[in-house]
Amino acid sequence: MLRTRLEELCLQIKMLKLGRIETFVGKAMQPPSMEALHHAISTLVHLNALDEQEELTPLGYHLAKMPCDPHTSKMLLFGAMFSCLSPILTVGASLSFKDAFYIPMGKERLADQKRQEMAGDTRSDHLMLISAYEGWERAKDRGTASQYCWEHFLSASTLKMLQDMRRQFAQFLHEMGFLKSANPHAADANRNSGNKQLIKAIICAGLYPNVANIVKVKKNVRGDSSLSTKTEKRVLLHPQSVNWGMTQFNSRWLVYHLKMMTSKIFLYDTTMVSPYPLLFFGGNIHVTQEGGVDCVIIDGWIKFRANKRIARLVKELRIELDRLLAYKVTHPGASCWQPQDKEGVLLQAIIDLITTEDACMVSSGVRLLR
Repeated sequence: MLRTRLEELCLQIKMLKLGRIETFVGKAMQPPSMEALHHAISTLVHLNALDEQEELTPLGYHLAKMPCDPHTSKMLLFGAMFSCLSPILTVGASLSFKDAFYIPMGKERLADQKRQEMAGDTRSDHLMLISAYEGWERAKDRGTASQYCWEHFLSASTLKMLQDMRRQFAQFLHEMGFLKSANPHAADANRNSGNKQLIKAIICAGLYPNVANIVKVKKNVRGDSSLSTKTEKRVLLHPQSVNWGMTQFNSRWLVYHLKMMTSKIFLYDTTMVSPYPLLFFGGNIHVTQEGGVDCVIIDGWIKFRANKRIARLVKELRIELDRLLAYKVTHPGASCWQPQDKEGVLLQAIIDLITTEDACMVSSGVRLLR
């Protein structure tokens, strides 16, 4: 039991209907600490895998059947549902194993430069990983894979491992009924794979509640951007992140996968996200007023100015997505994108919401609460 990820163990306990998680785990010869167990349960509630009564949600039912940790499983499942499969497979494989980069002694600056080039203006380590992998696939087709790896400081053996993991994940999603075929590059599973805002939103869905707020942006290359999370007042971007050198961000919110304490608390891989993915894929929404202005509070600490109409729309779409996931428990099948189909209309409405750009957000009545 101590060798099993607690989140996965909790899902299996509920899947097998073994009663309350704490009660069942407490009977083990070497039970985990209650603090660790409560943290795992809290994570699953934030992921919408468990409800407040610790019962499996429709999403939790599907996550319990997947072969990887719940964060990655949720990302993969939504990547299939929202038809942006291939890039999300790459992110899921990289987070489950490791990224393909290596940094030779004395070439740190050049390696960082290559990573920045592949990240472009995305403000995302995870989209940088997608760019690196897709570049390798194109180089393989041209017969120049070895040269590509050498120029971009990539491990060919790691890339091949990620390729195998992508295939395994796609095969599993196919067997679950969420894909028509096990081909990671199937056209019907990748109709939205070019939508970077959607990919960021799906990454946000999987990584939540790992959210950081940029409190202070660095003013020059020698400074540090200061961030905060729900539990830490000050965390920093690690120098290996492509966002470490940035002095401008269109949004003050980042999601992350790896947080580690060394001399300070560092976030190693981050993706900048706009408010709508947080609103839709985040935790409990509370609508209130501050200074006479309507605002939305997510999980008690993420705050946005927003009118009640926006919050109501998000809640309604969340309910409809839960109904769709519940339907797929007994009627598994790939997403239908026909304009006259209710499923396609719902998924497109969610995409339209969560990929709204910042300029549109202001005119729609949603702004960051500074």
